[in-house]
Amino acid sequence: MSDETAAPDRTDFIREIIAKDLKSGKHASVVTRFPPEPNGYLHIGHTKSICLNFGVAQEFGGRCHLRFDDTNPTKEEQEYIEAIERDVRWLGFDWGEHLYHASDYFEQLYEWAMHLIETGKAYVDDLSADEIREHRGTLTEPGKNSPWRERPAEESRDLFARMRQGEFPDGTRVLRAKIDMASGNINMRDPVLYRILHATHPRTGDAWCVYPTYDFTHGQSDAIEGITHSLCTLEFEDHRPLYDWFLENLPVPARPRQIEFARLNISYTVLSKRRLLQLVRDGHVRGWDDPRMPTISGIRRRGYPPAAVRDFAVKHGVAKRDGVMEVAMLEHSVRTVLNLEAPRRFAVLRPLKVVIENYPEGQVEEVGAVNNPEDPGAGTRKVEFSRELYIEREDFMEDPPKKFFRLAPGREVRLRYAYFITCREVVKDERGEIVELRCTYDPATKGGDAPDGRRPKATLHWVSAAHALPAEVRLYEHLFTRPDPGAEGDFIDDLNPQSLEVLEGGLLEPALAAAPVGGVVQFERLGYFCKDPDSTPERPAFNRTCTLRDTWAKIQARGR
Repeated sequence: MSDETAAPDRTDFIREIIAKDLKSGKHASVVTRFPPEPNGYLHIGHTKSICLNFGVAQEFGGRCHLRFDDTNPTKEEQEYIEAIERDVRWLGFDWGEHLYHASDYFEQLYEWAMHLIETGKAYVDDLSADEIREHRGTLTEPGKNSPWRERPAEESRDLFARMRQGEFPDGTRVLRAKIDMASGNINMRDPVLYRILHATHPRTGDAWCVYPTYDFTHGQSDAIEGITHSLCTLEFEDHRPLYDWFLENLPVPARPRQIEFARLNISYTVLSKRRLLQLVRDGHVRGWDDPRMPTISGIRRRGYPPAAVRDFAVKHGVAKRDGVMEVAMLEHSVRTVLNLEAPRRFAVLRPLKVVIENYPEGQVEEVGAVNNPEDPGAGTRKVEFSRELYIEREDFMEDPPKKFFRLAPGREVRLRYAYFITCREVVKDERGEIVELRCTYDPATKGGDAPDGRRPKATLHWVSAAHALPAEVRLYEHLFTRPDPGAEGDFIDDLNPQSLEVLEGGLLEPALAAAPVGGVVQFERLGYFCKDPDSTPERPAFNRTCTLRDTWAKIQARGR
């Protein structure tokens, strides 16, 4: 191991184990894997495992495999496989030539199952799934042996071969390991290794009608690929004795080590594939990539940058105890990245018309605007200014309270990069609603500064009425109303009915017509927004990525 790979940027108990194994010569290099089951889209909880497995491999000069655990053809789809590959690449990782599938090893796994039968360590069981469950016992009571547990090896071998040939219906027989029905670890009580499934597999078609379970597949797949450190979340800790039992009792080519770490949980979020599938199937969201979803596809569509997601996953750390991260911390990571990267643009989401009465009719001038004050290299742009403008409706109050400093009758404010204006008249419709403001401007304040040094207390953004680009703007809030959805009943009952607000009348500065799909900009004073794939040239659609208010930064400041 070189000096460069011996000293990763960060340390934790997993990296310490890997460093020790490399230093001792136990392994010449590190090989990890990310092994998703293609039965749904990846969610943000998976990013921790992705970043950890690919990260340690990079840090120690090794490699990380992408392996699909495709052992359940009734739930797996090609759509999910393609989405997973796309998501891992979007996060910034690549497996190179090391793309594998558990189905690549079906023949070898079958032979190893036969080996267990021949050595008296597995048997074909005729109990039904319910009967197996009844025989398994409880956490406080041992299980009971199946009446088929002592079935002769020759008979089990014959039945297993006939199971493979498709002679028996689904659910009539299984292959089980013969371990210990009295074990304190329920996973060791003669676990099922194979079940009959007459189902077409996405890759192997109808070649198989028996499929291995995850427990029987995972460790042996690791061994075949030469995985050195099998990193997984804490729910697999109780499965580790079974993982090791298979490796000890089969002629595998390598002995990987399973190490568990705490999973990533986030407030106001569900990270269960089953629950996420329910949200999609029952129409509570618009699909797996709905920007309210915690799927990687969803947060990408919402505009979260991959660097921010990686930063959040790293900040969670590598620990041995599960915990819950505040969603505000994720949003803080997003804002930190976007503040440096996102260009600034003007957008008015709830427009109120302003007519500058002393500005020449028909005149249009261009004012210079900074693209990103955090990045001097981003330069400037020109924004059209004219007699008729739109400002945010919430930036005006006819009868303002004491601490309202924005536009009001008789009050002067600054229009960003342009002029000072003063409201002279309020125009209302027949219902008494304000529809227009009549204002005057001070020509001496061009550029947004006054030669006499006066400084209005408010600076407003705006768009020129004649040049504004109409748009649909979607404002997102948390999908759930409580930080622990489902803690007191059905998680569906905790859905937030105000999680999406669609504004049809948004007006944008014309430069946003050229914004790329997926590109994130800051609408000044409003938040960060991402151009959605639904956009058309005539009417773009923007998703709010997050607001400008950073609650996590305030929490950190209070703690200092």
